[in-house]
Order: sequence, then structure tokens, then C-alpha cells
Amino acid sequence: MPSDAIGRPVKDRARNHREPRSGSLTFLGGAGTVTGSKYLVAADRARVLVDCGLFQGQADLRRRNWAPLPLDPRGIDAAVLTHAHLDHCGHLPRLVRDGFTGPVYCTPDTARLAELVLRDSAHLLREEAEHANLHGWSKHHPARPLYEERDVERALALMRPVDLGSETQIAPGTVLRLHHAGHILGSGWAHLTLEDGRTIAFSGDLGRPVHPLLAPPEPFSGADVLLVESTYGDRHHDDQASRVRFADAVNRTLSRGGHVLIPSFAVDRTEVVLHELAELKRTGKIPASVPVFVDSPMALQTLRVYRDAIDRRSPCLRAELTAEGEAALDPAPFTPARSAQESAGIQHSPVPSVIVSASGMATGGRVVHHLRRLLPDPRNSVLVVGFAALGTRARDLVDGARSVKMFGTYVPVRAEVVNVPGFSAHADADEVLGWLRGAPAPDTVYIVHGEPRSSERLRARIAKELGWNAVVPRPGERATV
Repeated sequence: MPSDAIGRPVKDRARNHREPRSGSLTFLGGAGTVTGSKYLVAADRARVLVDCGLFQGQADLRRRNWAPLPLDPRGIDAAVLTHAHLDHCGHLPRLVRDGFTGPVYCTPDTARLAELVLRDSAHLLREEAEHANLHGWSKHHPARPLYEERDVERALALMRPVDLGSETQIAPGTVLRLHHAGHILGSGWAHLTLEDGRTIAFSGDLGRPVHPLLAPPEPFSGADVLLVESTYGDRHHDDQASRVRFADAVNRTLSRGGHVLIPSFAVDRTEVVLHELAELKRTGKIPASVPVFVDSPMALQTLRVYRDAIDRRSPCLRAELTAEGEAALDPAPFTPARSAQESAGIQHSPVPSVIVSASGMATGGRVVHHLRRLLPDPRNSVLVVGFAALGTRARDLVDGARSVKMFGTYVPVRAEVVNVPGFSAHADADEVLGWLRGAPAPDTVYIVHGEPRSSERLRARIAKELGWNAVVPRPGERATV
């Protein structure tokens, strides 16, 4: 008989999943990779899934999205989302499709943004399957989407928003408290108190103290067990150099008559890029007359969520941002492209322009169409302003690929590619250490959400500088808590 992630027969647990069991933590995703974050906490009377993200990037990772989880989703009592990025919430509709019916806890802003992200994801998955079937480039016949719009609607109906700092019993004997994480609007690091008093914390994606829009993350205050992200665990962000590099790349491209394409995550990254472009125009560091197109309906919808947060003076935002009011994110200097026709019309711009389009890793969305058009021309440039996971088109470009595959064909890369990692919303190694310092030592720190090199580097620094017991878990590993 098959066993689930904590070793109990699936058939028995599906019939009665509330019998006592020892506490454990299982790394179902986000271990050895920056994508697919999923962590199962099993206590005496409850099973809680913290994050439910899609795997992105390399083909072997993407295939894991289709593999059944090593447990029956009907036996999960509740889920917690730390934030609304696809690699943390994007698998939820599939989990619901496979039988999960429990509540999903997150902040109110995460619930609003997750609605945009998940509906867009289902739309893109359907379009991709339709395109594959039309042109025959998929190995599957017929190609089918991982989930559909109806699965998203069922998942959204399970959302139970909770405020930052409040304590909520989310399952028998399990209490959740979310703290401001400063990564994107609504992001939180999660603190769980189990029935026996043991505590476990999850950093989610940790933001930066210098984020131009969001207040710094609330410091880690302690837990018996901690999971901390390591996306940039081996690197340091040079903010001033990144801003200079960004402005220089824009000016260089415009001077040779080319277009600047910026693949950008629709949630938060686009808002930060627009903020930076507006500042560069205001200070005369790039021409005020250059057209800027925002070609991402989801980014434009996200912009409204951020503006609503400004209107209500959300404590998650920087005080100076709320003092400026809606003008801080006024899209008036930018031309929005909402419809497919408006998106296609961008290519007819009579003058050099800047195009900001999703997705940030260029794995899908309208940016792929712009890449296919702009990459062959050496006058153009592509600015990669966020983390790009292995196996994504953005990472291939950063690593110097001479051609990239899209829609079943290879497109030559002659455009200039500029990597600007300092624009990332992820804390670097020094910032993660700063977030940890001052807290009592956990029994164990698990280093997650990072590629192997960055996770190991951060583990070594935590062990050496803080003297904490730090471990890099393996995918699928189960540990006692």
C-alpha cells in the first residue's frame, strides 16, 4: 500500500486523517531549487502545508508539477501562503483539483494579488496547451493545461485572509502568526505554534531593507525550527552600481536607435521598475521623452492594488510613499497595453522605446512575443532585473545563450543582454544575516529556496557567524520537529 509524506498508508489516512502522529516537516519543494516552495508540517492533530508553488525553469523541475504529491491532498487540514508569487502559490489550483478542500490562510493583500496571479496562470496554461496542439510542438497528444480557470475559482473560494500580527488557529492545535516580510505587498514570514508548544518559522521570500516601496522586513524573533530562503545566499547587491548600470544600458540602447525590453514580474517588480524609470526621467538621467510601454494586464491590475494600499496608508509601505499619495505610482507617463491588439501595436513605435512586460523569467506571457521580435536585432537590449532560475529563458540570456527556444523554434540572440541583479526584491546574504541576528538560536535552521551553491554558502555563513545548527535539506526529505 502506498505511503504518504510522513509514512502513513494513504488509504487509511484518507478514511481518518486525524489520528495521532509524530510531528514532522517534509520538504516537498523549494529544496535544492528556488521554485516550487511546498513544506508540509504534520503535528499530532493537524497537517498544514506552508506555500504551494509551481516549479519553474528546467524541464525536470516542470515535470514535478504533474507528479502526484506523496500524500492525499484530502488529508491536509489547512494551507498557508507567505505571498502571491507563482513559485509560492501557483500549484494551489492543482492541489484543489486533486482533492484539497481546506482553508487557505494569507494576508488580505496576498489574497488580492493571488487572485490576479492564479487567474493569469490558468489563462497562460490554457493558451500554451492550445498553441502546442495547434502547432504540434508538445510531446503530449493532446497537450492539456495543468489546471483550468474553474480550479482557480475553487481555490480562491478557500482563501481566509488574516491580518499581520494576529494569532489565528488554523487547524486543531496549530496557531499561525504572520509578520511583514517586505518582499512584495502582503508578503509575510510565517510563525506556527504547534499543539505541544513547539514553534516553526518560515521566511518565505525575504525582502530588502532598501526596497523603494515597502517597509523593511520585521526581524526574525525566534522559533525552535526555522526555514530561511537563500536565493542570493552567495551574493551581495550593489544598489548604486545597479542603478547606474540600468540607466547606462537604457541610454546606450536609445542612442543606437534600439528598443529596451525589460522582462519583469507583474507583481512588485514592474512597480519598482516604473518607479525607477520615473525617477531617472525626473532627474534627467534618461530622456524624459522616451516612450515607456507597460505590456502586462496583470501588472496594471497589480498597480491598482498598490495604489489602494497607498490610499489606506498601509504600514507595509514606506512612510514617504504613503505621504506622496497615488502620485508615487502614477502611470500617466507610461502607455499601458491592455488588449492583445495594443500589445501588438507596440512593435510599430516610430521611435526607440522602453517595454516592460511579464513574465520576469520570460517563461511565458507577452514578453516572449517581444523577445522573438527584438532579440535578432543588435540595436536592441534586454535588461534582466530580477532573479532568473536555471532553465528559464531569462537565465539562458544572462548566461550568454546565442539562441533561445520559443514556440518550438530557436531565435538568434544578437541584442545586448544586461543583468541588473541589484533590482531584485530578495535579500542578499548580508541582509539575511542581518534579519537573523539578535534572535535566539533555533534548534535547527533549514536553508531552502536556493540553488545548491547559494544555499551551501549561506549555510556556512550562518554556522560560522551565528554559531547556529544550519542544514541544507534534500528534496523530499522528512525531518522531525
